[in-house]
Amino acid sequence: MHAPPTAPPRRRARTLGFAALAVALLMTVPTARTAFGQDAAPLAGGGDLGPNVMVFDPATPGIQAKVDDVFRKQESAQFGDGRYALLFKPGTYDNINAQIGFYTSIAGLGLNPDDTTFNGDVTVDAGWFNGNATQNFWRSAENLALNPVNGTDRWAVSQAAPFRRMHVRGGLNLAPAGYGWASGGYIADSRIDGQVRPYSQQQWYTRDSSVGGWLNGVWNMTFSGVEGAPAQSFPEPPYTTLDTTPVSREKPFLYLDGDAYKVFVPAKRTNARGTSWGNGTPQGESIPLERFYVVKPGASAATINAAVRQGLHLLFTPGVYHVDRPIEIDRADTVVLGLGLATIVPDNGVTAIEVGDVDGVKLAGLLVDAGPVDSDRLIEVGPDGASAGHAANPTSLQDVFVRIGGAGPGRATTGIVVNSNDTLIDHTWLWRADHGDGVGWETNRADYGLRVNGDNVLATGLFVEHFNKYDVEWAGENGRTIFFQNEKAYDAPNQAAVQNGSIKGFAAYKVDDSVTTHEGWGLGSYCYYNVDPTIRQDHGFEVPVKPGVRFHDLLVVSLGGQGQYEHVINDTGSPTSGTSTVPSKVVSFP
Repeated sequence: MHAPPTAPPRRRARTLGFAALAVALLMTVPTARTAFGQDAAPLAGGGDLGPNVMVFDPATPGIQAKVDDVFRKQESAQFGDGRYALLFKPGTYDNINAQIGFYTSIAGLGLNPDDTTFNGDVTVDAGWFNGNATQNFWRSAENLALNPVNGTDRWAVSQAAPFRRMHVRGGLNLAPAGYGWASGGYIADSRIDGQVRPYSQQQWYTRDSSVGGWLNGVWNMTFSGVEGAPAQSFPEPPYTTLDTTPVSREKPFLYLDGDAYKVFVPAKRTNARGTSWGNGTPQGESIPLERFYVVKPGASAATINAAVRQGLHLLFTPGVYHVDRPIEIDRADTVVLGLGLATIVPDNGVTAIEVGDVDGVKLAGLLVDAGPVDSDRLIEVGPDGASAGHAANPTSLQDVFVRIGGAGPGRATTGIVVNSNDTLIDHTWLWRADHGDGVGWETNRADYGLRVNGDNVLATGLFVEHFNKYDVEWAGENGRTIFFQNEKAYDAPNQAAVQNGSIKGFAAYKVDDSVTTHEGWGLGSYCYYNVDPTIRQDHGFEVPVKPGVRFHDLLVVSLGGQGQYEHVINDTGSPTSGTSTVPSKVVSFP
């Protein structure tokens, strides 16, 4: 796989056993001046959650005013540095309307969503952007029960805005007021008693949930393991429905056990259907906060790595973290959980996070923001050449987002590289910015979004956009993707800039010629070449023609005729046409 000739040698997996590692660490602690800046003692686990974590109980005075104040700061702060987590202890909260802006997470602190009930709403709308929700990114709602005031809650978002482990005792509206534009989103492990109404939402993925009904679909509505989902009917209505999700594990979350904070790590499920919490206590492991190093802004990568070597998990509090070396997660079953869209920025071209070829690491709730010096890769799961099997206890990435440019200059050759076998990628948005600061074809150069070399990797909810070459390149065997949303790079200057040998344009999703088994369901790619609308793209999807390579329910769209696709997948599928913004669809391939 790609590695520039000048790239440093890649890290290899460590083989030092945990017991030996602990002994080695204790032997070196008294002189660990470089890690902590002083003679170091072992780091303490637990601690307070920092000033940008706001914890409420039903008796807290002025809850609405405090939530409104955060929203005023964050409503339009698309590229700001504010980060907030709004956490609600178990109980009932009356007359609440929690409007959620950028880099804001709202969550209940019960073990089950119904432990924390709002007689009110958790709202995302698009007033800040004239009723257009296509830039409502980077926010989340988790682990709450809602009794919406008017019977229907509104969650009008696009990418990187998960709605997880929620119980809506009514309906859910996924479009902004007035039904302005909206473009993509994600629901998991949630129960919506009433009807879900996407209205203008162009594409959406729902996993392992329960819905009381689903109103409509525009281009690509995909479901796996969803009770009450509409029947399979692609291309019209555009519903892709799988009865179960082959493998899933819900995101870890912070909760209160009495007065003690713990992190619950849900168990892996196979052939999952419905929520993980609907039949009593969910299956999984509770880890006391004392076993976490609570990371706060200003912490160095050396300190963070020392905490992991010491045997602690990591809980990143809301903030922006600059690292001058990779955060290394080489211990099996380590949990790395971010609150409030905690953001990691690699300095001097380093990799932000490197995960060893070990079992059961959980990365969740993090945004990695590329720095101005090119990083060969921003996140690496398993070193190059990783070969161990992890089917019984896979590593998972959940709500892990990557951004190159937008908040300022940023460059990376690849967003995420997955080398470890059996990895679960559950909801990621990898975004080479098309607006904001530091944006331009070469200014925020990033050739590849996701590159998969490991075998048996499953992606559920894969959003990858605007990379200079392949958005996704998959070389591992037996890969599977359920739902893929993509836009090609807007800013290609001309046809020559995207020419791929004899092929016009780089496919959004490329399966390497060596692969013999791969499968995908519910995949879409869109083009909007606004610099040179004459650009032609041979296809959105490029795959080897082999019996084990199968795709279901694909589409490509030219947005307003700004560029065109000649085919959908390889040489199959009709070209997009003119300015009609009508998808070209393929039900099955081959």
